[in-house]
Amino acid sequence: MKEFVYTIVLDREEDGGYHAFCPALPGCHAQGDSYDEAIENIRDAIRLYIESLIAHKEKNPAEDIVVPSGVSA
Repeated sequence: MKEFVYTIVLDREEDGGYHAFCPALPGCHAQGDSYDEAIENIRDAIRLYIESLIAHKEKNPAEDIVVPSGVSA
């Protein structure tokens, strides 16, 4: 499979664990009880999302994240 690079965002949940999502892939979310588990789960979610796009002969969305100048991540 071709390699793709997408930005992911992780949010720490108030009740523990992490929520992860990929802004370039609408609806692509995952969660995990730990940071590492959330990373692993979002990678799996992204892989499945892309496999579905390929199966339906749809284009992979381009990364379109813009961080304005002067804003630190």
